[in-house]
Amino acid sequence: MSHGFVSLDRVSLVYDLDGTLAVQNLTMHVAKGEFAAVVGPSGCGKSTLLKLLSGLVPPTEGAVLAHGREVAGPQKMVGMAFQNATLLPWRTTLRNVMLPLEVVEPHRRRLRRERKAYEEKARDLLALVGLKGFEDKYPWQLSGGMQQRANLCRALIHEPELLILDEPFGALDAFTREELWCVLSELRRKKNITVILVTHDLREAVFLADTVYVLSKRPGRVVLRRPIDLAPDRGLEVCYHEPFMHLVHELRDHIVHVRES
Repeated sequence: MSHGFVSLDRVSLVYDLDGTLAVQNLTMHVAKGEFAAVVGPSGCGKSTLLKLLSGLVPPTEGAVLAHGREVAGPQKMVGMAFQNATLLPWRTTLRNVMLPLEVVEPHRRRLRRERKAYEEKARDLLALVGLKGFEDKYPWQLSGGMQQRANLCRALIHEPELLILDEPFGALDAFTREELWCVLSELRRKKNITVILVTHDLREAVFLADTVYVLSKRPGRVVLRRPIDLAPDRGLEVCYHEPFMHLVHELRDHIVHVRES
């Protein structure tokens, strides 16, 4: 079988504590440099999928692969961002962004002697997401959207090959959310990283992704793989065009069918 850059091959997972079968026979292949979005009804196993991909939990059956090798534990090649930015309140924006460098090897070994270079890299990332001049601010001095921008920088500072996003913009207002779609899209292009996004927002999935996967209700499995055949460098105006709206409605129809089946 031909595998992608990251793959789940007929994966099932039963949680030991309560015996819940979260996902079953789940197969998914994501190519290097691809942006994949995962959608589905509540409780379908989307967050479980991300835990499997990052190596935080092992599968009960099947295999999770990265670079063609079985994932056996937490992966340093992965950067993660969640709905809540969870920036440390006693650290400035710059020091929050640099936190993974204190943990992830080989950066941890190099940080003391190469701190100036790493700080410059962090400042460049912050500038890329529009936070130049906010390096010395604390989280309480930043808006929710600014905190999430810093959160994305923190997920990328150690140069992961795979960025995993779990509802990263779900707590933000609609205008800020759309603004950050554009920020993420630009980051992805400039850094040439592979991204897997879990979201309830179908517009978000269609705007950002190259491919959208629809999961069934629990136990989750892929019931649809939908390539997004829109221009790769799309701006927000595409959201008001018929092809975009058609894709959103198509995905919604699949999820409604899944929920009612």
